Amino acid sequence: MIKRIAGAGLMLLSAHALADSPANFMARYAQAAGVAVTALSPARGEALYRGEHPGKNGAKQSCASCHTASPKQAGQTRVGKRIEPLAPAANPQRFTDAAKVEKWFRRNCTDVLARECSAQEKGDFIAWLNQLK
Repeated sequence: MIKRIAGAGLMLLSAHALADSPANFMARYAQAAGVAVTALSPARGEALYRGEHPGKNGAKQSCASCHTASPKQAGQTRVGKRIEPLAPAANPQRFTDAAKVEKWFRRNCTDVLARECSAQEKGDFIAWLNQLK
């Protein structure tokens, strides 16, 4: 009986993990920022992506430095490793795994902005990427 209940709980958790989508992340980040989803700004998200920032080592860099000017194209890390496209239209796997989303926001925001991104910035960023076709 306990195994059955535990198994059902794991199935629910798995179903929730599979249900992640850009829209779900936008809703979570909007709520965390204390704003409506409609207050997320694709324009601010694009500005964050394209803007040059001092980065953690002081050198000017942007998200586009590795992810290319078009987030619908593959990018490349500083050591030459391929980065799959950021835009969900070009890469349906983007923004479908909460652990990966948080890991990469934490790592990339720290590298590019020399700080973690706010919930508002994350929501704006996904709002911009999600509207690219």
